[in-house]
Amino acid sequence: MLSTAEGILLFISTSEAVLGILGDTVIGFVNCNDFIKNKKLSKIGLIISGLVISRIFLAWLLITDAYTKLFSGQLISVFNITEYMNYLWIIANNLSVWFATSLSVFYFLKIANFSHHMFLWLKKRIKVVFIFLTGCLLVTWLLSFPLVGKLIQENKRNTSQQFPIKKSEFIVEYVFVNVGVIFCFMVALTACFLLIISLWRHRRRMKSHVLGFRDLNTEAHVKAMKVLISFIILYMLYFIGIAIYIFCLFIPENKLLFLFGLTIACMCPCCHSLILILTNSQLKQYSVGLLQRLRCGEKGTDLRAT
Repeated sequence: MLSTAEGILLFISTSEAVLGILGDTVIGFVNCNDFIKNKKLSKIGLIISGLVISRIFLAWLLITDAYTKLFSGQLISVFNITEYMNYLWIIANNLSVWFATSLSVFYFLKIANFSHHMFLWLKKRIKVVFIFLTGCLLVTWLLSFPLVGKLIQENKRNTSQQFPIKKSEFIVEYVFVNVGVIFCFMVALTACFLLIISLWRHRRRMKSHVLGFRDLNTEAHVKAMKVLISFIILYMLYFIGIAIYIFCLFIPENKLLFLFGLTIACMCPCCHSLILILTNSQLKQYSVGLLQRLRCGEKGTDLRAT
């Protein structure tokens, strides 16, 4: 049985996951509609579609793994669910981080304005940048799958012999498994920080040129900076939550800390999808129209009942 605090955290994390899945589904539907209408999917549309699909799978994996560990511990040992969940986790997590990094890099190269020759060189070779990121993803998978298999086998052997795996060894091997994810995380943060600096400089220039007037372009840049800062905070919270989630493998009896890490981890896909919807007029209109249809449907059922 769960305590009151644990039950509250489980309810919050589940709600976050459900809201994130719903938000990502809305974004996916809008992109599908654009593809059907235009018979073409842009690069940004392809990246966002991949991001929302990977996050939907990631949210399902997080919640399924949590409920399985909390309520079906024997099921894990009998059917080796952990082994399959680990491989699925590597695929979904790496894809989610890769698409998020690609989105950050794409916005950085398209919107930012720097005179440095390195930036200008990258700006002209966006395809090369994405090929490099794709290569990093494939190399990460090639390195991760054998290491994950090794970690699973060592954990089974040590558990059966009642010699638990050392924390230091596990942390070192886990870092090697996530080298590609850590690299993409650093690239995404760097791209976001540089884009914020570029937008901030542009805002200062616009303020000095347009005095006493309300500049819509400046407001758009301020909104973009807020979105980027919120994305950075959510991204960092996600990795902190996953670190707590993984650390709880050594203390499985501490369910409260496990659920706290799960709640923090689920915050990123939930809040980021909602931010994308609220800051995009097309996504916002589609979401409002969908809610209105649901309300009309509820009113219709109420009238029929009476």
